[in-house]
Amino acid sequence: MSNVSERLAALSPSETLAMSQKSNELKAKGVDVINLSVGEPDFNTPEHIKQAAKEAVDRNFSFYSPVPGYPALRQAICEKLQRENGLSYSPDQIVCSNGAKQAVCNVLLAVVSRGDEVIIPAPYWVSYPEMVTLADGHSVIVPAGIEQDFKITPAQLEAAITPRSKAFILCSPSNPTGSVYSREELEALASVLAKHPQIIIISDEIYEHINYLGAHQSIAQFSSLRDRVVVVNGVSKGYAMTGWRIGWIAAPKWIASACNTLQGQYTSGPCSVAQKAAEAAYTGDQSCVEEMRCAFERRRNLVVELISRIPGLKLNEPHGAFYIFPDCSHYFGKSYKGMSIRNSSDLAMYLLEEAHVACVAGAAFGAPDCIRMSYATSDENLKKAFERMVTALANLS
Repeated sequence: MSNVSERLAALSPSETLAMSQKSNELKAKGVDVINLSVGEPDFNTPEHIKQAAKEAVDRNFSFYSPVPGYPALRQAICEKLQRENGLSYSPDQIVCSNGAKQAVCNVLLAVVSRGDEVIIPAPYWVSYPEMVTLADGHSVIVPAGIEQDFKITPAQLEAAITPRSKAFILCSPSNPTGSVYSREELEALASVLAKHPQIIIISDEIYEHINYLGAHQSIAQFSSLRDRVVVVNGVSKGYAMTGWRIGWIAAPKWIASACNTLQGQYTSGPCSVAQKAAEAAYTGDQSCVEEMRCAFERRRNLVVELISRIPGLKLNEPHGAFYIFPDCSHYFGKSYKGMSIRNSSDLAMYLLEEAHVACVAGAAFGAPDCIRMSYATSDENLKKAFERMVTALANLS
């Protein structure tokens, strides 16, 4: 018997993780694959953060923590929000989870009921619609193409709102596009949302520190929305701590309380030692964050220059995160060695098999004409990857 639940049957596997697995399988066979599919910094966790974890082990932080996280960590997050974002929260508005992925899912499960609509700009992170499905909600996708820098307009948002609208998910800086909403753009969206008080705004700011435009802007800064914005963040991207699995929300108390209740029934608090490491990340020296941001900006400049040499790929210049998201539709209808390119999924598989470069098809992100590549790898790997892609794409006719 393999009759899984209807809930599970409705979900799709993560395309990003699936492509990473395929590349790892080829690597295991001895193939030199350059993996540009994973959304993960290639830096090691900074030393002072690792030291805090070692000390936590020695100090016997090996017991269950409170469900929403240790008070010291929640206080450190409140201080970070005040210091860096000008946002005032109390520790009882913070819930720490097993990564920002669980944090987003917690919120959706806590506020979305069967049939509720969740507005999601496309391109979107692959897991958002799946999480809405898990919550028995309905995703309302608002497409924003490369010609508008992959950012939706206030008019598009207004047109998507119905009496069933319950939540709106915004990700800036964006995975998969690297686009960043300016303060003025966020204010314009906030003006629309202010007219619809039933909508909870979920602001995914996990890439906050990887920003090439200056100070990060959060939609939580607008007083008209203050009592219904949930800020989602964590240490994974900015501090190179993906495997530590610490994310969090800063939310209105009723949502924080609901997520606390939910999490208390299915995971409890996140890893105790990882929490002490995250506390050190927020309270310690921040120069490591800027060093990594500068490295990512240099790589962004490199890949934009490299991709400009490839005819047929259309690219907007990303201003945050560590992804490029070129439109590759020029190659649809072409073929090589019997392999036909009908869509971005075919192109991603062609690049893996022919160029030994792993990327992710845009269909998984709601943008079937594009492919996502991560530049969270060395300059040497990036140059080698694009050399291979130039050759492989030139062979298509």
